[in-house]
Amino acid sequence: MDRWQAMRIFVRVAETGSFAETARQMNMSAPAVTRSVAGLEDLIGTRLFVRTTRSVKLTESGRRYLDDCQRILADIIEAEASAAGSYATPTGTLAVTASLLFGQMYVMPIITEYLDTYPGMTGRTLFLDRPVNIVEEGIDVAVRIGHLPDSGFTAVKVGTVRRVICGSPDYFEKHGVPITPADLKRHRIAASTSAWPSPEWKFANGHRVTVDPALHCNTNDAAISAAISGWGLTRVLSYQIGPALIAGDLQIVLADHEEAPLPIHVIYPEGRHAPAKVRSFVEMAVARLRANRLLN
Repeated sequence: MDRWQAMRIFVRVAETGSFAETARQMNMSAPAVTRSVAGLEDLIGTRLFVRTTRSVKLTESGRRYLDDCQRILADIIEAEASAAGSYATPTGTLAVTASLLFGQMYVMPIITEYLDTYPGMTGRTLFLDRPVNIVEEGIDVAVRIGHLPDSGFTAVKVGTVRRVICGSPDYFEKHGVPITPADLKRHRIAASTSAWPSPEWKFANGHRVTVDPALHCNTNDAAISAAISGWGLTRVLSYQIGPALIAGDLQIVLADHEEAPLPIHVIYPEGRHAPAKVRSFVEMAVARLRANRLLN
């Protein structure tokens, strides 16, 4: 009996909930799948599934055995990949996710540099302003802004971003500079509803100000454009206006009243078992992002 193959068949039946579907996916006959699982049950001396005419469900012993089988099979795959060299040399496709604007501005240059460094690699990006399930979406590396939930993934902090109020020098010359958050009530506001849907803006020490925006923008880019044009003030994350700050098109105000910065992390699920493509990209991304003065 090929125990490794029997374990693979058992895991697939547990995942599909069907002997017939497992047979189809593994190009086997249904009786062969049934015999393999039965042989495994005889070998370990316990039932792994409760079978009815309508369903196949794991027993309590089967659930415990499934966890062990998945771990063992993953270790075998890792060992084979290591022997083949994929854990020494980057190969395959690297999938990276980040929020839309951060990905375009700060992650994309790292990805293109990485692909130039490793020409045998290909890349795939998923830049979205919504939570992405790394495992379900097949993502290798994610760059996340904000405090992380406990996921068990490896996370490397690479910088911080601030929640800032900004406007153009021309605007401040004509309308003056707000000194306290309460002063915002006397200024024209272009609000990004994608970033701050609530008109109540929070500041340090729990201070809150309810603003009355004259312009509601559904994208950060639109609100930033309005601020650069001198139309009014807006609130965004500091990384989003990095180039405009360097160029002198925007200035930050009320810096002493800002909430605590948000952390930026590079995260990946495999930890120390990550393949070479992930380890090499993470090393490059951490170095580049930490060196970016707009993110620290």
